Amino acid sequence: MENTNALLNHSSHSLKPLLDQLPKQCFWDDLDLHQWEGFWYLPRHLEAAKSIQAHFEARDDDVILVSSIKTGTNWLKALCFSIMQRQTGSNDVEEEDPLVKIIPTLCVRTLEAHVYTPNNPSPNLSGMPSPRLFHTHLSYNALSDSIKNSGSKIVYITRNPKDTLVSMWHFFNSTRTPEQGPYPFEKAFEGFCDGIHPFGPFFDHVLEYWMESSKMPHKILFLKYEDLKSDPKGELKRLASFLGRPFVEEEEEIDKLLWRCSLERLKNLEVNKNGSDPASGISSSAFLRLGVVGDWKNNFTTGMKERLDQITSMKLEGSGLQLET
Repeated sequence: MENTNALLNHSSHSLKPLLDQLPKQCFWDDLDLHQWEGFWYLPRHLEAAKSIQAHFEARDDDVILVSSIKTGTNWLKALCFSIMQRQTGSNDVEEEDPLVKIIPTLCVRTLEAHVYTPNNPSPNLSGMPSPRLFHTHLSYNALSDSIKNSGSKIVYITRNPKDTLVSMWHFFNSTRTPEQGPYPFEKAFEGFCDGIHPFGPFFDHVLEYWMESSKMPHKILFLKYEDLKSDPKGELKRLASFLGRPFVEEEEEIDKLLWRCSLERLKNLEVNKNGSDPASGISSSAFLRLGVVGDWKNNFTTGMKERLDQITSMKLEGSGLQLET
């Protein structure tokens, strides 16, 4: 929808001199992207990124969730939010579960979308109680020095690139008007392979965090969406332990938390059927679509699969990282 695109593209006049100097591409014939320090940004997100670098002061007990777009962000937000809430005496009664009233994308606010906004480029976060929980799509290189140098922890989630692309395609199609219709998948595929999408390139984003997590496993936990799907209990234990919130009565607590945060439950909550993200105007239901592994098979041709698999192999060669193909 046009209003959504206007919200996504909005930036202040103070950013214009920088934008004029940066490489520019059009994403999906609708959105202007600018390349800054190797990654592609919508103008408002680039403005926020620079504000974050200049003003965000991390605390040692902050937790920063990170993802490239459409790699399991909202599931991770719900899981981490619920893990942290569990330790503050939250009630088990469903009506008192915050997820019933708050859409997942707002349970953990995204720094460059919900916190550092065009109308408030330098918010005062000093009054927030600790531990604070934030999210960002920014590359590791674009994080503020205070995040990198403090005792704050980072949880990164990624996903196989083919499912990431299909999820991205469905998500951005939800912002298009009926007159526009769905964007051709073939063109979306080419753009993804070229790395031209918000916060892309995908592989550069993933590799930055993978390499840093290898150096600092105490600071950065690297998760794969497919592992969370295949071994949810094991990965949830690992996540809770990393966050300093290990489970006591493991089986009962874990089962309850996994149910609360399950995509099936979240999709059927009234708030996610009718709510929307105030930063973009996008319906909250668009953030919670299918969530299965292997959905790419419904869209990819054999040639597309082979090409993206080759790119994946080439990009990850020598890194020690393996992604589902």
